[in-house]
Amino acid sequence: MGVCKGLARHFDVRVRYVRLAFILAAVFSAFWPVLAVYIFLGLIMKPEPVLMPQDEGERDFYSAYVGSRAEAVSRLREKFGNLETRLRRMESVVTSREFDWERRFRDR
Repeated sequence: MGVCKGLARHFDVRVRYVRLAFILAAVFSAFWPVLAVYIFLGLIMKPEPVLMPQDEGERDFYSAYVGSRAEAVSRLREKFGNLETRLRRMESVVTSREFDWERRFRDR
């Protein structure tokens, strides 16, 4: 889940020290409380992107996704809805009879 790595980056310490602290805490606290804290932190921490965003648009999308997944899904639906509308318009032009006649006249 990347909890130890995230905590190490946040506090600017080596990951091995954070992992060691979790292991020692697990050993000395009967394991279950530390496991519960680890899972809880894994669920509430902001996920790190697998690939770092290259441009401003990707950074905006990632920030929106992490902030609100429902908002990111609605943005994707809107974007793909617009693309589908454009594709339908292009398809209707290409498959119309007028398009075929225009192509025949241009070829002569």
